[in-house]
Amino acid sequence: DGRPLKAVIPGGSSVPVMPAANIMDITMDYDSLKAAGSSLGTGSLLIMDDSVCMVRMLRRIARFYHSESCGQCTPCREGMGWQKRMMDRMVEGNAEIEEIDVLENVTRRIEGHTICALADGGVWPVQGLIRHFRPLMEERIRDYKKRHSMPLAAE
Repeated sequence: DGRPLKAVIPGGSSVPVMPAANIMDITMDYDSLKAAGSSLGTGSLLIMDDSVCMVRMLRRIARFYHSESCGQCTPCREGMGWQKRMMDRMVEGNAEIEEIDVLENVTRRIEGHTICALADGGVWPVQGLIRHFRPLMEERIRDYKKRHSMPLAAE
């Protein structure tokens, strides 16, 4: 439709999302994407235009990885469920802005602490969301608070 590019997940659902501005001039190879903070991963592209809600998109990915966890490793079994529930709340906006940092911290505690790479692939997209689209997450929380006449935690 000729809509503006918003973001790209350059290596399938298991790599960090990148905003359009960060990927336009990148050579799509392993070294260039790694230097830019993402990866070529499986080589499939997820391309999102400006109509896509990034928080909803990454919640869908978090739900997928939660459902795919075999449950053998505690960080993945517990962490993927926690991440999914937090992303559900982020989509609603029914959270506190400070919880974005908690979510990011939990993803770091999952990353690299499991037998297989499923958990890493499950947290990297959310880490990319927080790194590149945090203002959208904060805006959702503020809007929710306004709609429900609730003060922000810092107030």
